[in-house]
Amino acid sequence: MGKNATYHVLHVRELSEGAYVLRFQRHGLQFEPGQYVNVGLRGSIAMREYSVYSGADDDFLEILVREIAGGLVSRALRRCEPGDDLSVEGPYGSFVTDPAERHRERYLFVGSGTGISPFHSLVRSYPDIDYLLLHGVRTSQERFDREAFDPARSVFCVTRTPGGDYRGRVTDYLRAHPVDPSRRCYLCGNSDMIYQAFAVLRDQGVPRDRLHAEIYF
Repeated sequence: MGKNATYHVLHVRELSEGAYVLRFQRHGLQFEPGQYVNVGLRGSIAMREYSVYSGADDDFLEILVREIAGGLVSRALRRCEPGDDLSVEGPYGSFVTDPAERHRERYLFVGSGTGISPFHSLVRSYPDIDYLLLHGVRTSQERFDREAFDPARSVFCVTRTPGGDYRGRVTDYLRAHPVDPSRRCYLCGNSDMIYQAFAVLRDQGVPRDRLHAEIYF
């Protein structure tokens, strides 16, 4: 639908003190897992970009949101009630997998914080893909919807509290567990993590054309 369509909120699901999942009507909007949409309250000029969290075949749309202190959009969306109106624009972005290669590639997904969103969408949409997920978070509470991922193919790297599969940053894990350079690598999250992870992966022999990034900030 066009950018003037109105999308009704269906549910707000709390995940942690600072994060939640917002579910709203899909209205037939078509997207590729890995793309993002702009979302805001209907009638407000304030909108923000969020990777789609839900799967390609779901009959709803979801985004994973971290509430930012002083953030106009993230705070307003958290207060939404079922039936409230949203403005949604998109989808946008090219952080997607090639359908011709999807079932023969071996993927590495690296996300920090809410940067796990596109990988949640990818795995939900294509459960048979061959992947290894590294998710870097500060606390074990931030291992968002970890049950959605195969525990044999996912590593939750926690820096500040007990819990998780590895104590440290995703970059620490990558240095300690070198990656097969034949993997196609997708990284999503804050710029510092991505730049550092890129350097580690390049040192391990991963070609530049097999590295893909979506920078949140």
